[in-house]
Amino acid sequence: MNKITTILLVAFLANIQLLSAQTSSEKPATDANKFNLFTKDMPYNAKANKEFQFLAFFINQGVNSNMYPKASLFNGQLVGRLFGPNSSSTTDSATSNYFEQRIIPFFIYQPKLFNGKAILRASFEIDWTWGDQAYGLSGNKGGAINADQVNIQTQNIELELIPVKNVAINLGLQRLYDTPYNPYRTMFDKMTTTGYRLAYWGTDAVGISARYDGDFQRVKAGYYLLYENNTEGDDDVSLTELVYQRKLSMEWNVGASLYYIRDRGKNQGGVSVFGQGLTSTLAAYNGSFVFDMQNDYKADIVWLGATISRNPDFWFDPFQLTGFFNYNLGSARSNVEGKYEKAADIAGFAGNIRAAYQIGNTINDYVSVDFLYASGDPNGITDKKYKGVITGNTWGMPSSIFVGSGGYLLFPHANVVNRFTPVIADISNMGYGLIGGTMKISHDLIPNRLNLKAGTASAISQAKPQGGGWSLGTEINGSVSYNLGPYMSIEMHGAYLWLGDFFDSQDSSHGSSINGNATTKLVNPYTVFIVYKWLMF
Repeated sequence: MNKITTILLVAFLANIQLLSAQTSSEKPATDANKFNLFTKDMPYNAKANKEFQFLAFFINQGVNSNMYPKASLFNGQLVGRLFGPNSSSTTDSATSNYFEQRIIPFFIYQPKLFNGKAILRASFEIDWTWGDQAYGLSGNKGGAINADQVNIQTQNIELELIPVKNVAINLGLQRLYDTPYNPYRTMFDKMTTTGYRLAYWGTDAVGISARYDGDFQRVKAGYYLLYENNTEGDDDVSLTELVYQRKLSMEWNVGASLYYIRDRGKNQGGVSVFGQGLTSTLAAYNGSFVFDMQNDYKADIVWLGATISRNPDFWFDPFQLTGFFNYNLGSARSNVEGKYEKAADIAGFAGNIRAAYQIGNTINDYVSVDFLYASGDPNGITDKKYKGVITGNTWGMPSSIFVGSGGYLLFPHANVVNRFTPVIADISNMGYGLIGGTMKISHDLIPNRLNLKAGTASAISQAKPQGGGWSLGTEINGSVSYNLGPYMSIEMHGAYLWLGDFFDSQDSSHGSSINGNATTKLVNPYTVFIVYKWLMF
C-alpha cells in the first residue's frame, strides 16, 4: 500500500515541495499563483529560502461500505481489483465500518552552502486503521491499545541537483509519473488530468532522471531499476523513459514519449509475495492481464505515445481539453526445454480525451466529460498474440492509478489509506479492454468555502468474456466539502455502482475469475465516508 497513497493522498502536498525547491534563479510568484486561502493555487512562501523545511499531509476518515475481504489475511490492507484474487467482495448481510488515519511527513534540506543547487527530499507514510493491531508482524497496523507497531514506510529519498537554470538531475528513490511536468513542482490535480494521467505509471521508483523545463519545451530522460534479483545475473527488470513536450501557443501543448521495459525477472521473488511480471499473481491482483506461459521468460515492451492539452490550468478562458494516445508493442519469449521461444507478440493501445468547462467564478465551478478507450483481446495468448494494454501494474502493487476520472467504485478515487479496490483497477480491464467514461459537475455554493460535486461513470468491456456480457457497470457519486481554513477541509463522499452482466462470467482465462468464483449474483457495491484533511507547512 506504500505506493498507492504516495500518489493518491498527496493531492496538494506533491507540489507544495516547490516551496522548498525554489532557487534564486527561478521566477518570483505572479498575481496568477499567489496564495489564495481556499483555492488550489500555489502559495508563495516567503520562507522558501530556509535550509530545512517540514511539510506534512494528514488525513483521517471514517468509512461505511458493503465491500470486504473474504480472507482475514487482507482485513487490514486490501489492494487490487474488486472480486479479484485478493478475496474482495460485496455483501448484503453485513456492513464494513472502520476509521483510517495517515500522516505523510516531508523533510526537505536545501543548504545555503550550495546556493540552491542541491536539495535533499525525504518523505514517509505513517498510517493505520483504528484498533487493528499492536505488536504484530504486519505493516500498516498499530492502532490498537498499546500501539507501538512499526508502521512507517519510505516514499522518497532523493537528491536533486540543479547544475544550471531549468535543468534538474534527480538521483535515488523518486516519483515515477507518466507526465511531462515536474512532480515536485506541479500540483497533483494537474498531473491527473494531463500527460497519461498516471494510468500507465504513477508510483515511486529508484533510479536517475534528468530534465529540462524551459519556457517553451520540456524534456525528461530517466532510467529506473524496478526489480533487482541476483546481482551477478541478467535477471532484472528495468525501465527507460524519454518524454518531450512543446508549447505551441499560450493555450496549446503537445508531447511525445517513449518508455521501454526490459524484463528478465522471470517472476522470481519480486516486489511482494505475489511476485512481479507478466505471469505473476500480482498482475492478477491489480486487474492486469496475466500471460499464460512459463515463469521463466524474457520480455521487451515499448510504449509509444502522444499527448495534447489546452488551457490545463483554466488560466486563459473557460474551456479545457486534454488527451493522450499510447501504443504498447513488443514480445515475450518463454523457456521451453532450455530454449526461449515466442510466447506472444504484443500490440495494444489506449486513448483518452477529457474536456471541461468553467461555469462559475472559482476553479471549483466546472463541468467535465472524460472518455477512455482501451483495446482488448478475448483470446488471451492462445494465438500467440496479445492485443490489449499493459501498464506498470504488471510490476508493482499498484504502479498505475487512473484516479482523476471522477469515479469512486468503477474507477479508482484518491481518498484511500489502506483499502483500494475499484472494479477497474487497471485500464486494461484484465486484458478485455474497455470503453467508458465519466461526467462530473462541481459548484461552490460559497465561493472557495463550500463545494458540491455530483458525477456518474459507466463502462463496457471491449471483449465479451465467456458466460458474461458487455456491461461493466454504471455508477453515481457525489460529495460535499467545506474548507475550515487554509488547506484544511472536512468532506463527505458517497457512491453506488450497479454492476453489469460482465460479472455474470466465471471465466478465468485472463488470469483470475472475473466474479471471484461467486455462485450467486454479486451485490452492488456502495461506499460512504467522511474525511478530514489538513496540509500543514
